[in-house]
Amino acid sequence: MHDECGGPGSYRESLHRLARAYRVSTDYWGQAGNHVQVDDDIIVAVLASLGVDASEESAIEASLRDAGLREWRRKIPPVFVTWQGEQRRLWVHVPHGDPVRARIELTDGATFDLQQLDWWVDPIEVDGVLTGEASFTVPEGLPIGWHSIHVVTPSGDTSCPLAVAPDRLDPESVIGERQWGLMTQIYSWPSNASWGVGDAVDLAAIGSWSAREYGAGFVLVNPWHAPMPGVPSPYLPSSRRFLNPLMIRPEQIPEYSQLNVDQRLRIEEWRSLAQSPWSVGDDEVRIDRDTTWRYLRLALESVHAVDLAGQRAIEFDQFCGNDSLRTFATWCAIADQFGGDFRAWPVQLRTVGSSAVAEYADEHASAVRFHMWVQWVAAQQVAFADSACREAGMAIGVITDLAVGVHPGGADAWALASVMAGGVGVGAPPDMYNQQGQNWDQPPWRPQALADAAFAPFREVLRAALTGAGGVRIDHILGLFRMWWIPEGHPATEGTYVGFDHDAMLAITCLEAHLASAVVIGEDLGTVEPWVQHELARRGILGTVISWFERTDSGLPVPIESWRPRALASVTVHDLPPTAGYLAGEHVRIRAELGLLAGDDEDVRREWESADAERDAWARLLRERGYLAHDANLDEARGRERMVVALHRALASSPCQLIGVGAGDLAGDIRAQNQPGTDREYPNWCMPTADQIGRPIHLDDFLSSPPPLAGEILDAVRR
Repeated sequence: MHDECGGPGSYRESLHRLARAYRVSTDYWGQAGNHVQVDDDIIVAVLASLGVDASEESAIEASLRDAGLREWRRKIPPVFVTWQGEQRRLWVHVPHGDPVRARIELTDGATFDLQQLDWWVDPIEVDGVLTGEASFTVPEGLPIGWHSIHVVTPSGDTSCPLAVAPDRLDPESVIGERQWGLMTQIYSWPSNASWGVGDAVDLAAIGSWSAREYGAGFVLVNPWHAPMPGVPSPYLPSSRRFLNPLMIRPEQIPEYSQLNVDQRLRIEEWRSLAQSPWSVGDDEVRIDRDTTWRYLRLALESVHAVDLAGQRAIEFDQFCGNDSLRTFATWCAIADQFGGDFRAWPVQLRTVGSSAVAEYADEHASAVRFHMWVQWVAAQQVAFADSACREAGMAIGVITDLAVGVHPGGADAWALASVMAGGVGVGAPPDMYNQQGQNWDQPPWRPQALADAAFAPFREVLRAALTGAGGVRIDHILGLFRMWWIPEGHPATEGTYVGFDHDAMLAITCLEAHLASAVVIGEDLGTVEPWVQHELARRGILGTVISWFERTDSGLPVPIESWRPRALASVTVHDLPPTAGYLAGEHVRIRAELGLLAGDDEDVRREWESADAERDAWARLLRERGYLAHDANLDEARGRERMVVALHRALASSPCQLIGVGAGDLAGDIRAQNQPGTDREYPNWCMPTADQIGRPIHLDDFLSSPPPLAGEILDAVRR
């Protein structure tokens, strides 16, 4: 039995020391201000997911020794990250007394030697070798970018990447004046010409319309990551490093013009079949990605059969010179045969670097090349959408959304297994909006393994999010600091936080955004320590303000003029119903009907009372400021529409740099796109944009004749 007394040398004391060494929290403060001690079995399970044995006292002591020697076993760090304007120390480990030299090689090829510091560190024995630590100054005046450090010792040369991030992003240089923009789940708003889901051409259309007609400066779109087959959520993708082929409009591919009449007619038939879900009764229409992909793929295969020529052929060959792309395309080819969850594949194909996988890729080379071509086309079409928006006058263009993680059976979990933790899912502890906590069932990065990989997978994720975009919104940006890990077999309430090297991850985020001339918005809602928001703001990362969440300690709305200026502000967000639905209590009705509210009928009644009180408090504030007429009856649909407009007037009067307007609000929709805490219980991510009585609206029909409510809202934010 373990000694649980907590005295010197006890199991618990040793376990907690080990946990601290790996940034695993042994206690935390909940959103309600409650202090929680994490159970030992949770700590042990989370450490196991990091590859750390804490099963018994002797194992813990061995793991502690390994943790203490981890960096000493390296000659230099796997990657060195710094901020422009900061001077930092580089350590180098060599046999004690060995001479050592270090230099930096800049991206442009220039090199210079680093100055060795008079910094004494006692040598220690590492695996039988007395090892010393030499120190060098990495100076403050380095240019922003990715460079390299080279170290020369008698045993040979060693190098590592060097990241120099801007001390602070400059969002003002991109934004200019305050900007407003639409926030749209673009898949939910197809046009009559698309394939049953909104695509890049539809994104270009709605973005250009909002810019030309109402002066919008950006359009924020849902994640366009490569999807998991059969999983509708754009926030649970197969890969965050590659794009969703459903963004493609086949008719816009240049080679489409070379198809003959019969081929084009066949593609038109496939498009009609892809749109077939829209032929059912209005109140039953759902976005059906699987049907769309079935027919869209046939069209893409037809266009792919046309030989590339000239510059197009050269560009595609250059695009294919990417090992990560080939690996992803190989996953797609295997998934075509064995299904999208690699955990159910033949055993020999479940390991990315196996000889069986290499043989499969060679034997199915044409399928692999097809999937690489699909990614090439997708990248071109999302870039087209951003270009169209900018040509229409947008200052920023498209802002993409970066999901928290990926599906545990998807392409990234397969390809990046060495840097992802198994046996755990990430989520959120209980809070006022989700009293049972959340488990998003996504494998997190293993912090030290990610650093060992020089953060290359994280860099790929950022670069994919910034493809064809002027900005990125990072969902749950707290994940750069710490994440809530839940061991398999445990409810979402039984987890703990695991910390990350937030300084390095923030620096790399800022560096990649700087290189892309993009703005970064952090979704910093939930259980957020004040210093985190301060650090994000200090680095030029904008925060997130949602009207409903801006409350004083007494529960009243925070005065609009007191909102954070450096933020994207909106009335609602994708995890809540559109504003008209929220005012009608849709967020309470759905949770009550699905049993997501803790407690009995009395607790549900109190939830309704709380929602009514929240609405009334906002109505009072809006009336006091002159945004809402006193005779608006909020129990009637028209009265709620008037309050929707009033809330957007208030939003526009805030000091926030960016103002977001939910596309569903323009249509008068009341239905939530997503209900957190549900899977099959609610049609998450499958709702087409609809009017106030639930009739789906094609995008081009809306743009040709927008309802009066849309004009009222947009006039309010434009002013």
